Amino acid sequence: MSNQSTEFHQQFRACVGKLTSDPQSALGALFDLAAMRLVRLATGVTGSQADAEDAVQGAFSRIARKPQLLVRADAPWPYLIRAVRNESLRIIQKRRTSSLGEMDTQCGQDTAEFLAQREETADHVQRILRTLPKPQYEVVILKHWEDLTFAEIADVLGKSQNTVASRYRYAMEKLQRSLEPIVQMENSRQNSASPRQKNASSGSVAR
Repeated sequence: MSNQSTEFHQQFRACVGKLTSDPQSALGALFDLAAMRLVRLATGVTGSQADAEDAVQGAFSRIARKPQLLVRADAPWPYLIRAVRNESLRIIQKRRTSSLGEMDTQCGQDTAEFLAQREETADHVQRILRTLPKPQYEVVILKHWEDLTFAEIADVLGKSQNTVASRYRYAMEKLQRSLEPIVQMENSRQNSASPRQKNASSGSVAR
């Protein structure tokens, strides 16, 4: 777990700890801390950033009415993720009349906005992630971006750990196969560099 992720979870637990004594202030702090991450997750489910924002607002409204549900949860962060995902699924049910093709396209566009903020290879990775089935995409996001265990992911998705692990394995195999040509192309590009370019590169390093 990265230092940034550890810091997030420490701040999250601190906010949850204040829900009983000062619920209004604690909920505001929780929203400021986690909203962007939750919207990113919900976008992968709903296919729309606007719907994702509605899902996050709905989940926080439910927590505001019964904050003890979050306080008493064995794992508060997965509990909140599950609440947002359930809201996302409710929104999807209400908007069945929307075209599935439009929803998938919007999902790709919104997801790309978040992934584009990642590493230098994000342009390639985001295209590949968009090709994953949504169940596999969810597992990858929860595992790598939210540092959840397979047990926690299974609890969030309402699936068995075996199912979650299988989805993760299939997603990783597909990502690896899809990234191989990119890695080979990059290696080929480096190997085909002219001697002058290589010498210039070496000289710049030496200086």
